[in-house]
Amino acid sequence: MGPPPMPSRLPWRGLFTLWAVAASLSVIGLGEVPLRDFDEATVARVALELHQGTGEAALLPTLWGNPYLNKAPGLHLIIAAVIGMNPVSELPDEWTIRIAPALLSSIVVPLGGMILWRLRPGDRASALATSAILMTLLPVARHGRLAMLDGTQLTVMAVLWLGLMQLMDTRRPRWAGLMTGLAASAMLLLKAPLLLPAAAAGALAIAWGGEWKRWQWPKACFGLAAGLIPGLAWHGWHALVRGQSALWLWGGDGAGRVLLDAGEGSDLGWRVPVIEMLEGGWPWLVLFPTAILWSWRLRSTRWSRWSLSLTVILTASILPLRTQLPWYSHSLWLPVALLCAPVFAWIVTRRTTFETPLPMRGLLRRVPLLWSLMGVLLLIAMGVSLTPYGSALSDYRGPAAALGVGWSAGGFLLMASRIRQRQMGALSLVCGNLGALALMFSTPLWHWELNETWPVQPVAALTESGLGLPITIVGHDERPSLNWYANQRIPRNRSGQRLLLSDERQQGCTVMARHLEWTLNDCDNLTDND
Repeated sequence: MGPPPMPSRLPWRGLFTLWAVAASLSVIGLGEVPLRDFDEATVARVALELHQGTGEAALLPTLWGNPYLNKAPGLHLIIAAVIGMNPVSELPDEWTIRIAPALLSSIVVPLGGMILWRLRPGDRASALATSAILMTLLPVARHGRLAMLDGTQLTVMAVLWLGLMQLMDTRRPRWAGLMTGLAASAMLLLKAPLLLPAAAAGALAIAWGGEWKRWQWPKACFGLAAGLIPGLAWHGWHALVRGQSALWLWGGDGAGRVLLDAGEGSDLGWRVPVIEMLEGGWPWLVLFPTAILWSWRLRSTRWSRWSLSLTVILTASILPLRTQLPWYSHSLWLPVALLCAPVFAWIVTRRTTFETPLPMRGLLRRVPLLWSLMGVLLLIAMGVSLTPYGSALSDYRGPAAALGVGWSAGGFLLMASRIRQRQMGALSLVCGNLGALALMFSTPLWHWELNETWPVQPVAALTESGLGLPITIVGHDERPSLNWYANQRIPRNRSGQRLLLSDERQQGCTVMARHLEWTLNDCDNLTDND
């Protein structure tokens, strides 16, 4: 049998509205903070060199003239095209570098709702809840704004899974196959190794439910093969030009991160993605235990099979990584939203389309009370920040106020007996998160990694006085962001020799140091290599 008929139409208007809000949120303050190490500055430089056409061959990325083997150039080429729309003699600004990733990342918001609709046909509340959760998750909103691959990759993964789900549709198998193949090509042109666990997660769900039995294989395979051509063609061209070094894109960036310690990232191992989930999943994280239990009870349903398969396979592919960074868990947020959305929808509507009753109903009815209490605590923290004792919290005053009002009012209304009031409570909860995100994005607060080390822009300006002499950096690892803003590569001095600036430049450095309230020792880290 094919997929069950949809009893009502997909809520296009609601999903488009949520996407418009997410897209608007993604551009607030986008160009107000500098690019960071390492991903953003590296992506920007690779994109700029692609735009300038300085590579060894067309469509093959380079970094400071050397072959760039870490990632395929899918997003870099898009950013290069944006740079080309606004040609300037100087370096492109941060807004130009980030706008394409930000907008592409926001598309996962309506795609999440479409996936939920495909898994639970006719469940409008759960489809809209999925998009609302994705829109208000801090990691999804924040990482998507950065000039990094993770946000765009999540959008492409959503398209891949949506295409695989539609292969059961006997009306348009060729289109579903083409959509799946193009999404796979896009993943091959972003983070190619991640295609393997993403495809494996979909394959597990398909095998679990026997969906492959309903595929029209010739038409589906024809579309799939056609869609795979761009991605496979680029990797073939890459291997033809660069030979065995092209394998590093798979070995170093893929298997190497599982089997080897790359010397970067946190030494906490599997705890890093767990901490990231615990820190970034609020207020929806409290729904996750019930969602897991309910989906297991409903494992005969398509929603359960797909949600659990995506969660299990992706978790199993992320936790063993020897090299761990917070954004490596980014792909888990879509499965989390798919699991939690029906539970949130039940809190609002108090009804479900499944015969199996929702577990822990009594406890779930008290979740809004927890949200309301959390909101009150945030309002108290905001009040404390107005006193001398809480001055350290002053930067967080605005987001705390937005969350406090939204969560406290939303939780209170969600405990009401009338569905109209509960709907207003859900809206208040979502708007509280949106308000906090908007306030955070309008300040440098959202890009907190920039505070972890010294700023590079003043130092980049200082390098203009280099008088044509080579400059190295002493006492620090190489800073890609410094390279970007200085428009030259400033490598680390590995000789161990502390070479001082010439008298003329030493005097200029002293003036700049005093102006920036630095110490002369900090400024001495820039040295002539003569």
